[in-house]
Amino acid sequence: MASKDDNPHIYRVLFQNQGQIYEVYARNIYQSELYGFVEIEDYTFGNKSQLVIDPSEEKLRNEFEGVQRSFVPMHAIVRIDEVEKEGVAKITSSDGSTVTPFPMPVPTDR
Repeated sequence: MASKDDNPHIYRVLFQNQGQIYEVYARNIYQSELYGFVEIEDYTFGNKSQLVIDPSEEKLRNEFEGVQRSFVPMHAIVRIDEVEKEGVAKITSSDGSTVTPFPMPVPTDR
């Protein structure tokens, strides 16, 4: 009988990047040693032999190709879910959505 630890964990991570919401799937998520960042490792994408239905998944696959680890600021993270199986990675526009960026202080020159 296989234990629960034998099953690899898969996480769905939604984060904001340049006015868009990225939804990616990864096997490892950590609180980074860099203060205020979350580390995302081992991205998973669908099989390359599949027909490309969503061009945003192909864009994400190309953008994260060769990336060993990403450091995403904590305030950019929208949500992290542990899921049963990998889904389709996608990019959606945050225009008109209910996601509001965390307010940042305006820098002032003194």
